[in-house]
Amino acid sequence: MTEIKHIAESDLPALARLYEELMGIPTNGDRMLQVFRSAESSGNYHILGAFHEGELAGSLMGIICLDFVGSCKPFMVIENVIVSSRIRRQGIGKKLMEAIEQIARDHNCGYIIFVSGEQRKEAHQFYEKLGYRDEQVEGFRKLL
Repeated sequence: MTEIKHIAESDLPALARLYEELMGIPTNGDRMLQVFRSAESSGNYHILGAFHEGELAGSLMGIICLDFVGSCKPFMVIENVIVSSRIRRQGIGKKLMEAIEQIARDHNCGYIIFVSGEQRKEAHQFYEKLGYRDEQVEGFRKLL
């Protein structure tokens, strides 16, 4: 059985392990705790975990962003989507995405956006099955 719920401070070590699987680099646990507390206090960050048989098996983060254009409806940015390679293809990613979409609806978001690395073709097929479409935009990043 898989339960989707908000990540708690006590889940951060397991979340750091998932992020290491995603990014291939270790996470600074002390700094992660500081950032987590700041995100929690803002009210605009929603960090969900998928707990499969009590173990954190997946996670994602949705950030509610305010907008100043048109009807000024907020939108959501999704980041850090991960389901452990040990447990993929069991519907966990779909459950996470459905849960974050409901949070976006509850906050009256007009749309959801996210980026996915060009090499992640299998993930792109998954997102398309969920109704997301590739808009063929260029993404830009500058490391500081």
